[in-house]
Amino acid sequence: MTFTTLRNDAARLYARFGPGLLIAVVIGAAAGFLSDHYGGPAMLFALLIGMAFNYLATEPRFSPGIEFGSKTLLRLGVALLGVRVTASEIAALGWEAALAIVALMALTIGTGFLAARLFGRGWRFGLLTGGAVAICGASAALALAAAIPRNDKTERNTLFTVISVTTLSTVAMIVYPILFSALDLSDRQIGFLIGATIHDVAQVVGAGYSVSEETGDLAAIVKLMRVSMLPVVLLIVMLALRGRGEGQAPKMPSFVIGFAVLAGLNSLGAIPDAVVAVLEDASRLLLISAISALGVKTSLKAMTAVGGGHIAVVVLETVLLAGFAVALVASGVLGI
Repeated sequence: MTFTTLRNDAARLYARFGPGLLIAVVIGAAAGFLSDHYGGPAMLFALLIGMAFNYLATEPRFSPGIEFGSKTLLRLGVALLGVRVTASEIAALGWEAALAIVALMALTIGTGFLAARLFGRGWRFGLLTGGAVAICGASAALALAAAIPRNDKTERNTLFTVISVTTLSTVAMIVYPILFSALDLSDRQIGFLIGATIHDVAQVVGAGYSVSEETGDLAAIVKLMRVSMLPVVLLIVMLALRGRGEGQAPKMPSFVIGFAVLAGLNSLGAIPDAVVAVLEDASRLLLISAISALGVKTSLKAMTAVGGGHIAVVVLETVLLAGFAVALVASGVLGI
């Protein structure tokens, strides 16, 4: 491969992804400037500024880069968060917290089926939304949509679920840190609640680190535990529906594997402190840029187009998940 070929390939990649990525990076830089000078959370600034540029999300020149930023940069940033985590920190959660996370997921998926029936929606919609709220938002919605039998409403319901969980996660990113702080909870308790209740990884990270470093670290651990359950849920769904629909073999998300590998190496002391510092800074930059891109993609109008019943199902699942989680923490059984 010649230098000219490499240069031409780089030029094509820049032409496709560069403009949208530059938008995300510039918004992230502006958010960092505001945070440094006015003391607010950089990720929240990035999200709010990004939402002001939502009209760019559908522009052909910018949309590929914005899409790349909101997904690939996010996954890289979350994977690099593994250098902040050690096995001792995960173990410190205790088996009670692990069981609580599984129980909350099961309750949320069960709520999805009941709420769908209550509001006259099908079981597919209940599973799709319940799984998205319980596990990892849009990623879980897309994975579940491929695993359940399709009908004429599948594409519409999948699109609605992706939009609604992203929007509700955005709202939760802003509201939950304020709400949980008002309940006079500790940073660790808030971290558990944020990681256990917000749907998408990006907003969990944004909400957690807007409170404190400790809160953000714990929220990321709890959220990654939820994400790691996605293949298990998919396997259960596909076994239950075997012979009735089409699906695909569940795969562990690559960023979860990256997170676990880096956390394992860090637990063993195999990563030098200087490298850890560089990776932490890289993770922060990637996540701010990713959340900027996510803000650009977020449309608050879109989720109102499919009717109140759809919205009511997802909102009920979200509210009950938060209520269950707060009740568990308040009871003191988790020891957090």
